Amino acid sequence: MASSMRVVFFLGLIYAALISVAVASEQTATLSIDVGKIPTTNANTNDGTTIDQAVGYLLMLLALLLTYLIH
Repeated sequence: MASSMRVVFFLGLIYAALISVAVASEQTATLSIDVGKIPTTNANTNDGTTIDQAVGYLLMLLALLLTYLIH
């Protein structure tokens, strides 16, 4: 039981590190936007691949956590 708690703690640390890097890069990118270079056409053409990839990553993380908790 203690080893599974260590794994969950370790994965939590990795998750926190990744989130902090993502937030820091987002804030840096937000501060450096040049308003003159923003395209005027509708560039928001999301075909769903980003959402599919995010769902895939979440499912893989869930499977990894369940595997460690069950064993």
